[in-house]
Amino acid sequence: MGNGSNFPGRATRLQYGRVVQRLECPPYTRKVPGSNPGAPTMEIPIIYEDGDFLIIDKPSGLLTHPVNREDKSPSVVGWVLEKYPEIAHVHDEYGASVGEWVDLRPGIVHRLDRETSGLLLIAKTQPSFNYLKNLFAERKIKKSYLALVYGHLKNQRGVIDAPLGKVVDRSGQGRQTTRINAKNKLKEKAAVTEYEVHEEYLDYSLVEARPQTGRTHQIRAHLKSIGHPVVCDRIYAGKKMVCPFELGRLFLHAAKLSFVSPAGSAITVESDLPKELDNFLQTLPKKQK
Repeated sequence: MGNGSNFPGRATRLQYGRVVQRLECPPYTRKVPGSNPGAPTMEIPIIYEDGDFLIIDKPSGLLTHPVNREDKSPSVVGWVLEKYPEIAHVHDEYGASVGEWVDLRPGIVHRLDRETSGLLLIAKTQPSFNYLKNLFAERKIKKSYLALVYGHLKNQRGVIDAPLGKVVDRSGQGRQTTRINAKNKLKEKAAVTEYEVHEEYLDYSLVEARPQTGRTHQIRAHLKSIGHPVVCDRIYAGKKMVCPFELGRLFLHAAKLSFVSPAGSAITVESDLPKELDNFLQTLPKKQK
């Protein structure tokens, strides 16, 4: 897998990732309007940037935005505000009108879980923020993830159409569940995920997951619901599923984004698996055909 593409199509490499299809899509450069040439204290690879938005390759273990005002953990938002201070005023106008803490996630039009690595889209201006949020709401931004799951799926491809509801356990840990009934009275939200098996190993399967909706933990909860949780998922895998010591992190990577930019350009960007994930795959024996 390494430096090769996980998806079909001719690719042009830009730093740590690829812009696969582009129309007037310059690579990241200090000459891009609104880009601060000063070095931030934390380095995050920028896959693509123009005057409207940027796409980064978020490492695993980094929060997208603070959980609350007391949360001082390193986050993408902290990096954004250090490198692009003008983005501080780019936020969800609807969220501001209903009293949400929009200042905690400036420029953030979608999020990745802390343990998930990969492509994250960040708006640089309010018009581009509004435009991109609308694309997500209308399901016009296509996202693909690569996940290693326990076991072998019954079907090589399929669609998981199962509403999700949030439950909180005794420790205060929140998680999503597809088990919604009259007893637990959960507020359900529609959730749809397409999946396709890319490779089968002796004890695992490498799956491409394409969420059609954007619910919290959607891919993780959906894969668990069909009996194949993501490897090393401490919330959904359960105690019986062993997390390999040599892996040590959630095997979930946001690998591909496709959408039309505010300027009207068709953009498809890919990110290779991080070395720790790719190296782990290389150690796995494949399932005999």
